[in-house]
Amino acid sequence: MSERQSADTSAAETRLTDYLRSVELEWELGGRDGEYVVTLPGEKKLRTVVSLVIRPRTTSISAFVIRNPDENHTEFYRALLRKNLRLTGIAYAIDTDGDVYVRGEVPTDALDAEHLDQLFGVVLAASDEAFNELLALGFLGSMKKEWAWRVSRGESTRNLEPFRHLLEDDAGQPS
Repeated sequence: MSERQSADTSAAETRLTDYLRSVELEWELGGRDGEYVVTLPGEKKLRTVVSLVIRPRTTSISAFVIRNPDENHTEFYRALLRKNLRLTGIAYAIDTDGDVYVRGEVPTDALDAEHLDQLFGVVLAASDEAFNELLALGFLGSMKKEWAWRVSRGESTRNLEPFRHLLEDDAGQPS
């Protein structure tokens, strides 16, 4: 890496860490050179862990969204592809295990507070806002079994409440 590239990368890292401190996001250095691991708080998905790897020309960003669905693969992946049409700077992708991530690359010199705010917002929306829909598409059978088991044992169903309308029949019984 040239001296100029090193200075550009260092400046981008400083802008990133200044931004993260100013918005009070949790972060730590990752295991790779230039990697920052940031935790975004969510509502539907409790947190989204984001990896940014700052390199001289581009910075990659990736975040785990949800594991490989148990069922309904065609509709699940079709929904992701439709959602890709509305994303800016990132896209849904799957790894070799079928787990879903959002992934993107941005010019390193564009890492300023405004762009970072937009980028983290898009990542959070893609992960958090879509989470319940993706759960219902890819894991409904498992959620129904879990709901029935919890109801039969008198266990809490609090984390499944957003799906009650899908998990109970019209008489309020597990479907």
